[in-house]
Amino acid sequence: MVTLKKPALPLIKFILNNNEVSTSLPAGMVLLDFVRYHQHLTGTKVGCNEGDCGACTMLVGELRDNALRYRSLTSCLTPLGNVHGKHVVTIEGLNMEGLNPIQQAMFDESATQCGFCTPGFVVSLAGFCLSEKNATTQNAIAAVDGNICRCTGYKSIERAAAKVAQLMQARQNTEPVAFVSENRILPDWFSGIKQRLQILRTALNGQLHPTDAVEWVGGGTDVYVQKHDTLKDAPIRFLFDDTNLKGINQQGNRCIIGAAATVTDLAESPIMQQHFPHLADHIKLISSTPIRNIATIGGNLINASPIGDLTIFLLALDAALILRNNDQQREIPLRQLYKGYKKLDRQADEQLASVSFELPRHNTYFSFEKVSKRTNLDIASVNSACCCTLQGDHIHDIRISAGGVAPIPRLLEQTNTFLKGRSVTDTTIGQAIAIAQTEIAPISDARGTADYKRLLLAQLIKAHFMTVLQHAEH
Repeated sequence: MVTLKKPALPLIKFILNNNEVSTSLPAGMVLLDFVRYHQHLTGTKVGCNEGDCGACTMLVGELRDNALRYRSLTSCLTPLGNVHGKHVVTIEGLNMEGLNPIQQAMFDESATQCGFCTPGFVVSLAGFCLSEKNATTQNAIAAVDGNICRCTGYKSIERAAAKVAQLMQARQNTEPVAFVSENRILPDWFSGIKQRLQILRTALNGQLHPTDAVEWVGGGTDVYVQKHDTLKDAPIRFLFDDTNLKGINQQGNRCIIGAAATVTDLAESPIMQQHFPHLADHIKLISSTPIRNIATIGGNLINASPIGDLTIFLLALDAALILRNNDQQREIPLRQLYKGYKKLDRQADEQLASVSFELPRHNTYFSFEKVSKRTNLDIASVNSACCCTLQGDHIHDIRISAGGVAPIPRLLEQTNTFLKGRSVTDTTIGQAIAIAQTEIAPISDARGTADYKRLLLAQLIKAHFMTVLQHAEH
């Protein structure tokens, strides 16, 4: 009798706080479980396990263009395979001989009560200190938009964030890691991490690419909510760090986005910022900082949610997709991808490689609107986007999309056809809304009744035209 041996699991290596660790545990295990139950660092808390509460927040540092960059993330949705060769920081890694200045600010402002959420807030504020963002109170508060506190009250936390921002105002052009190390805001060993990562990256010589992969994972922000137990032991091809799927570039007047680019990459892209001057206002409606840091553009589209924010965003831009299977590839419009609820025009062995769209030209205006029960970190009740080109007071071209009103993300084609060539008047908008109501089929659920969603879409269409006309006047 011959006993078949299971193939050896790939060895995952990364720096955890100030120590290099390696493990042959399944690469699909989430980072939170590894840190708490195998490294016995229990300061990071288990909360919702869905990326909603921020109690599990950690920082991950990696080298990008020879620069060390830190991002906050939800460790309950992050597989070990996505931190291979990187630097992971937990609340324990921020501790110093006494309270560090971030912890001291939380203490001074009475910004903690039961303490369960406090590690996540401290880690998120540490991420702010390690970022290139301007040292403003607004930016410090934005850094904790993925952290929920159920007992303290946010005003004391906001005051603590303001103190942290004040700490960073002397940074000027100093590299963040150097500044926080030299000024004892964070432990001084942070200053040596860049060199240690360079050595580690050279030794690893690449990322994990199992040949027997049966699952593909990008950022994991949705798939780990849906299939946590299945993915834990599954052979996974990790797409998050695939350089062939990264980048946001411009070719002529077309923007090309790699499927593994994150929402944060989108927000920070000079190309996107130039052509979408109100991009920051749109992006802040999409989830929260730790989720945006790991959620991929491709994952948002392939997830096929009827209320996917980026899906609605890109539908209005008439985006096209490149689907690839080894050396073969095909291009399809995003509007043709969705064939029914969670059903795609995509073969099982096809991979989404990139998304592209024409950048807005002169007299083309873009608007994105979303209504949800919470401002941050919530799924939309209804969301909608509009890309409108004006010629004088007439609509030359327009695309309005809507989510939460049908089994699939919907491009309101009949509404758009009606609006082309018409002047923007109250009567025209009212008639367009009436047509839009015939194109949707919302259902009543936890996010609102069907009638409520119909009302929301009508209001969002009005909001689009208010925004378009306001921007056109300027």
